[in-house]
Amino acid sequence: MAAWFKSLGMPGWLVLMGAVTAIGPVSVDMYLPAFPAIAASLGATSGQVERTLAVYLAGMALAQIFYGPLTDRYGRKPPLFAGLALYIAASAGCALAQSVEMLTICRLAQAMGGAAGMVIPRAVIRDHYDTQEAARALSMLMLIMGVAPILAPLVGGQILLVTGWRGSFVFMTLGALALLLMASRMMTESLKPERVIPLSAGNILRTYAILLRDRRFCAYALSGGMGSAGMFGYIVASPRIFIEHFGVAPQYYGFLFGLNAVCLIIGSQVNARLLRTRRPEQILPWVLRAMMAAGLTSLALALLGWTTLPAMIGCLMAFLFSQGFVNPNSAAMALADHGRHLGSASAMLGTMIISCGALSGLLVSLWQTDSPMPLSIVLGICGSLAWLAGRIARRT
Repeated sequence: MAAWFKSLGMPGWLVLMGAVTAIGPVSVDMYLPAFPAIAASLGATSGQVERTLAVYLAGMALAQIFYGPLTDRYGRKPPLFAGLALYIAASAGCALAQSVEMLTICRLAQAMGGAAGMVIPRAVIRDHYDTQEAARALSMLMLIMGVAPILAPLVGGQILLVTGWRGSFVFMTLGALALLLMASRMMTESLKPERVIPLSAGNILRTYAILLRDRRFCAYALSGGMGSAGMFGYIVASPRIFIEHFGVAPQYYGFLFGLNAVCLIIGSQVNARLLRTRRPEQILPWVLRAMMAAGLTSLALALLGWTTLPAMIGCLMAFLFSQGFVNPNSAAMALADHGRHLGSASAMLGTMIISCGALSGLLVSLWQTDSPMPLSIVLGICGSLAWLAGRIARRT
């Protein structure tokens, strides 16, 4: 196993952290092709099923706040193991759910466990690397994470044909169990004893107050958050738009979804190469402009009634290609000045990013139409706000 990791040109711990982080995309994407089947099976509306995803994102945003102080006090390993255990139990509950309400509750618990996989890997990376190297490592991490959005809908679509929609949650249960076993054998504690922060309400509140008063941290976090908001709006709306509006078969939906995920991967890997000679703050302005242009183009096409499937795919490819640059660079810059409390800073960063995604996903799910208009509006607004936040961060 270790030799296989080395063949990827990355240390084994980084590959493992990428796999742990991939829990999020897998939990979001694998059951997307099954939305119509879940609605029919549980007697629910499309909006109710879509809100199980919005609830997942909201739960993940909220839970990260609690993981941050725990990782700064007890280290990176114990909170990760506890989160994975909760995720495994909740995934099994999703597979057994008999109503959309029970599925929603189990998805919330699943998110609260999976949130550990969002907070802890970022903190582990910053334990090992400085800002520029961390941005490169986060870009490499996205290579591993990017495989999940490609494979998850494809695998989910095939599982749907063989076992029904419950099989996707069985797959998540078994995958998380395997990761828990691997982490227990391979992961070493990266938090140094001298950097342990005592756990108390006062310390937690002071730390989060410091972060929220740091305009540079907040601006960079919102820049990445707005990019993620556009991406999550697309994730929530894509089954309805591709399958119901454009008539794409559920088993082929994953191929279109994977095409856009490939653009995210390519962007992150081009970014990793550029970071060998350029700093994150030099790259960000250009890609934020490109993201804004892609979002506004999508909005203009929708307002003019010119949105076709190829045009929609083209705008999404450009938006997600840009997000491959924005996400690692904005995260590295946000964390650059907060080495003393990396766990809490990573948690607050993740909470802000996922909150933006949850809000955009909720808005898209509440707008009940199979038209591309809601998604195009979200892409246009999010792309513009990401550019604005990046501009504020550079001036701060």
